[in-house]
Amino acid sequence: MATSMDEDAHVADHGSFDLEAYISNYTGHAKIDRLLFIAERSAGKPLELEALRMAHDELKKTENTQRYKDVVARIDGRLGASYTLDRVWVENTDRRSASKGERLESELQSFKAAMMKESIRMGHSDLGDWSYDRGDLQTAFKCYARTRDYCTTSRHVVAMCLAVIRTALELENFVHVANYIGKAESTPDVTNDPITYSKLKASSGLHLLRAKKFKLAARKLCEVSPEMGSSYSDVIALHDVAVYGSLCALASLDRSELRNKVISNIGFREILELAPEMRELVHSFYNSQYAAALRCLDALKPSLLLDMHLSDSVPQLYALIRHRALCQYVQPFSSVNLAAMAVAFNTAVGELEKQLAGLIMDGAISARIDSATKVLYASKADLRATTFAKVLSAGEAYCRDTRALLLRANLVQHDFMQSGPLGGRSKKDRLERSLYDMGGLGGGGLMYGMGGMGLGGLGRSMMV
Repeated sequence: MATSMDEDAHVADHGSFDLEAYISNYTGHAKIDRLLFIAERSAGKPLELEALRMAHDELKKTENTQRYKDVVARIDGRLGASYTLDRVWVENTDRRSASKGERLESELQSFKAAMMKESIRMGHSDLGDWSYDRGDLQTAFKCYARTRDYCTTSRHVVAMCLAVIRTALELENFVHVANYIGKAESTPDVTNDPITYSKLKASSGLHLLRAKKFKLAARKLCEVSPEMGSSYSDVIALHDVAVYGSLCALASLDRSELRNKVISNIGFREILELAPEMRELVHSFYNSQYAAALRCLDALKPSLLLDMHLSDSVPQLYALIRHRALCQYVQPFSSVNLAAMAVAFNTAVGELEKQLAGLIMDGAISARIDSATKVLYASKADLRATTFAKVLSAGEAYCRDTRALLLRANLVQHDFMQSGPLGGRSKKDRLERSLYDMGGLGGGGLMYGMGGMGLGGLGRSMMV
């Protein structure tokens, strides 16, 4: 297995990549965005023209004429006369869309004049949808956000938040994504709808992945319910949830959390059925079959580099997963033969030694390497010294608590306390009650212990 992670290498051999099956998981803008990303990352390869052809066909079903013209320019006549600029379609679509926009704007103004709150909300939402379909994401974002002042039910608030989140994700404005996810999650009863709640978790996981916060992303994605199905395919598919969640979990979670969040999680396990290759990867890694897991990662890498949300994180995720595998492999042993370990990881001894040395320098592994014999020796903690340190710490804490109790007893004896309210108990009652609480006074008001001294004797004997 090659161990170098070249961040500039965007593409590999995509001959086995089934674009049609892959893109069938998506609808709307997500479908077009992914096709154009694949075309960009496959420049000069047959996959580029196939992706551009499919993007062209999808765009002719929309009202986004500007993006259609951009795709035609990228095709540049390489797909024949059928994929040249259709000026008639562009003009008709622009005319029809402009008329619709004017009508929606006029209706909104009339709703505002009539002070019809619900109609105003719907008017802003319709204008947002129209702008979104035209590809004007900034205007769509503003229109969706304006509906917030006219929401009258929690359902309206959640719908507004989801529309803003979808648009903000496309704009890569992740601050707004996080803000509106928080607003939606704080809406009453949102957890009662598993589909809506899963959309919020998936959106949160997606923006955390883009921010390279892999542990948080894994936890969010593992909370997605399989009930979400294809209802969010214009943003993220369930297959993506399985892929992103598994990779982030392998890169950031320890064994116990990996078992609880992924392997024993019934909901996420059902989602993993949509990505058998990820299920195999997770189980191989958890069962310490690291060579098989790393081979699986190598096989997946070309397709992962074509994922618009994941591609930039692939090198870092792969490095983290490999480092975690190395750490888990050496953890149970007091010494490890590097030659045997190299076989388990399907790599060269020299390359493995460099990686382990890096982990030791970073503090991820407490060990030392004998370069002559090619053996790694674990550095075990001195349990005897640790035990003595704990005993000394416990003794100091006991002495500190004892001194505090003696000081409190003297303060009580000399009435160094806050007085009670007027008409409260007398000084003697307060004193006796305090001493009783400390275990120094019996039920009949008699003093026990400390040689049978009275109150004055107790105070004098305990002065510090």
